[in-house]
Amino acid sequence: MSARRSGVPIAWYVPSPTKLALVRRLVGRRDVGHGRLANVAATSSRSFPNTVSDSDESAGPITAATDRLIITAGTLNAETLTGPSLCPGWSRAHVLTHVARSADALTNLLTWARTGKETPAYPSREARQADIEAGADRSLDDLIEDVKIASDRFASAVTELPADAWQHEVRIGTGTGGKTIPARRTLWLRLQELEVHHVDLDAGYTWNDWPEMFVKRALAEAVRNLGQRDDAPQLTLVIDGGAARIGPSGGTTVSGSARPMLAWLLGRSSGQELTTPDGPLPALPALL
Repeated sequence: MSARRSGVPIAWYVPSPTKLALVRRLVGRRDVGHGRLANVAATSSRSFPNTVSDSDESAGPITAATDRLIITAGTLNAETLTGPSLCPGWSRAHVLTHVARSADALTNLLTWARTGKETPAYPSREARQADIEAGADRSLDDLIEDVKIASDRFASAVTELPADAWQHEVRIGTGTGGKTIPARRTLWLRLQELEVHHVDLDAGYTWNDWPEMFVKRALAEAVRNLGQRDDAPQLTLVIDGGAARIGPSGGTTVSGSARPMLAWLLGRSSGQELTTPDGPLPALPALL
């Protein structure tokens, strides 16, 4: 395969079938982290649920999400592979390449946590984009194999990380930029990549198929993150009976159930399933 990871051929590590079976078994069972969200959003009043259980930081859901995405990718053909995805400017081949390279980026962060040697997720924004462009010009079989191998590298890095290293701080982003996170958060970031970009393939898997656990946590984070942005519109989000206020005045009220609300906040839906008494839905800022 022609794609490269940070200058290293992607086939640098091909584990044996026996090791792959062991890795998948361990990743499916191991609970390696603990985390809770203290707040849903920067808001003065809310009744929206914001607690995340410890099991939501486990690696098990990643295995299932990876398998689901690979099954969907297998339904594509040469024509649909090069067709547009839901990511502007990207084909489905671009999305699959990004899913593989993002696994490698998070593997870099786990290597950093394990060794103590700084290993950026991506060497630079330019290198990240170049890898995606280079990798998108491949056959479907090569792209699926790339996703499998990169996912297994990440799974191996998870099982090799000592228990105390999950608290080590690493930096998500490109080069020397980005924010610092505990290594345990790489598990949640990987699950987000898989679930959101699975929808972006626009090949049958939609936000209606997101697992309940993912919807619960991703929605809490999406509301919180929006509330912390200076460019966010003032909103009151009414979600399944709970409410979260974005901004001091509450602004426009937007009502709906959890799934369509999350899809709208993540830019994966126009929000047609949501309602507001004040005219059209407000424009949301681009995701960072």
